[in-house]
Amino acid sequence: MKNIKLTIAYDGTEFHGWQIQPGRRTIQGLLAEIAANVTGARTVIQGAGRTDAGVHALGQVASFHTGSRLSPAEFQRAFNALLPSAIRVLDAEEVEPRFHARWDALAKIYQYRIFRGRVVPPFHRFYALHYPLPLDEAAMAEAARQFEGVHDFTCFAASAGRQKDRGEANPVREIFRSEIFRCSSPPFGPAAARYDLAARPGSDGCGEELVYLVRGRSFLRHMVRKLVGTLLDVGRGRLSPGEVGELFDVRDRARSRATAPPHGLCLISVEYAEPWRIGDA
Repeated sequence: MKNIKLTIAYDGTEFHGWQIQPGRRTIQGLLAEIAANVTGARTVIQGAGRTDAGVHALGQVASFHTGSRLSPAEFQRAFNALLPSAIRVLDAEEVEPRFHARWDALAKIYQYRIFRGRVVPPFHRFYALHYPLPLDEAAMAEAARQFEGVHDFTCFAASAGRQKDRGEANPVREIFRSEIFRCSSPPFGPAAARYDLAARPGSDGCGEELVYLVRGRSFLRHMVRKLVGTLLDVGRGRLSPGEVGELFDVRDRARSRATAPPHGLCLISVEYAEPWRIGDA
């Protein structure tokens, strides 16, 4: 039995998110359907994270076990031949049997783009929130740093709903890095706006976009979009940076701020500790 690890990019505009839903077109559902057709057996595709409807990914990771004799390269070619062009398998490799895309993830990086220009170019409309009105960007930058560390993010999560099914009963999360900065607008698409957390290009205050980057061990449902909604309220003067830190102690979803629209969000990458590839030292 092989364990195959996939690295996947997708434009989430026309899909109902990652997770399989009856009667809905989802990323996981299409991958599972194609894997079953190719191997002749039901295949369970495990994803590193469950992105919402309209959210994009540049480096989503998935894994599945299979008894097929197909090589990772053959799986990659088969997926890309049968998937819609909005989804691409960027890489496929055989990994150790115990590897799990979700449970072995040590960190994820998400990016949210806010286009600040007066007129949004058509190529940006599906990948960035258009907000041309005044914002106190310095206050937003100060507030973004309040999210770093280990906190109870109850005020920054969607209602409980299916959280136990998602393994999200515990609202405590650790955020390693959280910052928002100005940058030059990329040509188009979510992949064009991939920025390094260590070296932020365009961070001199120039450019037409605000980019929020957050790196954490794991995230609650809608959590990143609610963090962005909170930052926007700070920018509008409805909340001070100091009040953001106080929300951790409130632990009341009724105090939750607005949820930013999904199309500005992109899962940039998922990090793992081990060289899980078969044959690696």
